[in-house]
Amino acid sequence: MNAFTPRPPHGADADADALLRAELAELLPPPPVPEPAPERNLELRHAVLRSALAADGGAGPSPERRTRPGFRFGWIVAPAVACALVAGVVVLAPGETPGGSPGGSPGRVTVGQPAPSEAVRFLSHAALAAAAAPAPEVRPGEYVYVKSLVSYAGRDAGGGPAVLPPARAREVWLSPDGSRPGLLREAGAADTPLGSRAPVYELDRPGAVPRKTTLGTEAPSVTNPTHAYVAALPTDPEALLRLVREQTWGTGDPGGDADQRAFAAIGTLVAETWAPPEVTAALYRAAALIPGVAVLPSATDAAGREGVAVVRTARGEQTQWIFDRTTSAFLGERTVLTETTTAGRAGAVLGVSAVLVKGAAAAPGQLPKA
Repeated sequence: MNAFTPRPPHGADADADALLRAELAELLPPPPVPEPAPERNLELRHAVLRSALAADGGAGPSPERRTRPGFRFGWIVAPAVACALVAGVVVLAPGETPGGSPGGSPGRVTVGQPAPSEAVRFLSHAALAAAAAPAPEVRPGEYVYVKSLVSYAGRDAGGGPAVLPPARAREVWLSPDGSRPGLLREAGAADTPLGSRAPVYELDRPGAVPRKTTLGTEAPSVTNPTHAYVAALPTDPEALLRLVREQTWGTGDPGGDADQRAFAAIGTLVAETWAPPEVTAALYRAAALIPGVAVLPSATDAAGREGVAVVRTARGEQTQWIFDRTTSAFLGERTVLTETTTAGRAGAVLGVSAVLVKGAAAAPGQLPKA
């Protein structure tokens, strides 16, 4: 168009701008889109529905369906919101409410805080799968039985990098309430009694003759769980995470990462106990509240089973929980170096396990009935 060409009418100019925007939207990649955090899912769903109703002149699902939140609904809606943003819908900065800033245009879809990460979504899905699993059946007098494969890297006296030996079978029999001694059996080692009272000697007063007694067993806790204790854990994820943090405070590495201690403790509860479905689901949802949790697309357990891993990294080591890619069932754990240290090069595996069987056995040393 030269200087003597008359400008097109206003309507044509608007159509040309709209066409240009449509062409650019097809050529440019979509921008990164913040998604709502778990606690904002309900508000996001309502905001999306309100905007859809305004655009459709009030048509839409019934009020009963609009007000019924659920994980799968939010999981399906999030990609639709992302697609709408490419067409020019405004996204508010974190901290703004779904209602938008003052003076905002009606019907605009807004997002308050970043949405659930991939790890949060995966753990939510694993929680749903766990909640639908059969409940444990352990009768009075029976023992909780867990069979697994384990391998932990060791270093010789001369130093050098840690070496991971082949995985070995490991079986544990535990009294449900901890009142009776259990048993640990590992391939290549002697059986080890668990929970038996160790003999000690006490002095009633200085100069008295030592009196033989037994050391009382430690009370059940997150770090010393029994089947009965785990079954009674709170199923509210926030309350459960608070309890885990309280009971792992000062344990292991007191100056270390409190979030990593909580993540490791939850992993141990999942792997080493036979929790009711609702408790297992709560453990996964509690883990989703821990900062720094991420997803690794592929990892392999000690039995060679490949799956998706939920991971957390601290102090140069990454703890991985491996899940079945199809069923979201927990398979096992791995610990991998993320930095080169005296223990080995980055990527070296320091430990790996695989949970094979959980069931109820009549007595220590006996296998569950098929």
